[in-house]
Amino acid sequence: MTAHVPQLIDKLAHRRHRERAAAGFGNVNFLKQAAADRLADRLEIVKRHFPLVLDLGAHHGEMTKAALASGKVDRVICADPALGMARYTAADIPSCVVDYDNMMFGEATFDAIMSAFSLHWVNDLPGMLARMRQWLKPDGLLLLSMAGGVSFSGLRSCLAEAESQTAGGLSPRVLPMADIRDLGGLLGRAGFGLPVADSDTLSITWPDPFHMMRELRQMGETNALLGRANHMTRKDTMMQAIKLYQDRFQTDDQRISAEIELITLTAWSPSPDQPKPLKPGSAEVHLGDFLNSDQDNQQD
Repeated sequence: MTAHVPQLIDKLAHRRHRERAAAGFGNVNFLKQAAADRLADRLEIVKRHFPLVLDLGAHHGEMTKAALASGKVDRVICADPALGMARYTAADIPSCVVDYDNMMFGEATFDAIMSAFSLHWVNDLPGMLARMRQWLKPDGLLLLSMAGGVSFSGLRSCLAEAESQTAGGLSPRVLPMADIRDLGGLLGRAGFGLPVADSDTLSITWPDPFHMMRELRQMGETNALLGRANHMTRKDTMMQAIKLYQDRFQTDDQRISAEIELITLTAWSPSPDQPKPLKPGSAEVHLGDFLNSDQDNQQD
């Protein structure tokens, strides 16, 4: 039997939002670029060469450009849910339109898979990670960066409180995002080796909440949850949410701030030649002996 995967995201709505955002995305791609920069830093310290790489959720090819600029990548295939985004990659880079939940690539096709600020829109992330492991060659590199659970938590709470006060109920408005501990565990469950997960939080400011929400729309990051309300947000709900946000998140220079968590994941597909962690108890030197020796040297 196939396990039922909860469907949180309306894929067609997300694709429409991404298509609408495609033409102007380069003007508001700072979160995408921040994610790509972090992956480029990880790639920089890897002493390997990657003949063929998949850039998943490519947007305008920001990650692709960084990977090619590293000198460690020969060719990249870009894949994105929106045709409009795929058209904005460089003319000499092959690109394709994909459905995250139904992508088909050959087993052991890629030397590396990279994705910057896109996979928080995947319904079945555990299944996606398992498929990516299959698409990678043995000892292939996985580099991912996505929005984490801290992201826009203030906006989520203000919208929920405002809707409760003005409409007497709640509807899903901000995408729930994964915790770093959960993501690290998913890498192991998917069969990856040497998994590493880390995160950092960006504090971004805007002139006011209207500017923040408008830029999120221009990024294609607006509400595409299946359970969202099927009507326009009431004016009194929106104005109350704006007031709450300004009261709680206004900066000293009269702007408003939001925190965005970027979680970066690094792992490798299994290979017989891959380094293995030592078994517990197999060390030849006890930590206590080392510490005692170090203390003796300091006393001398």
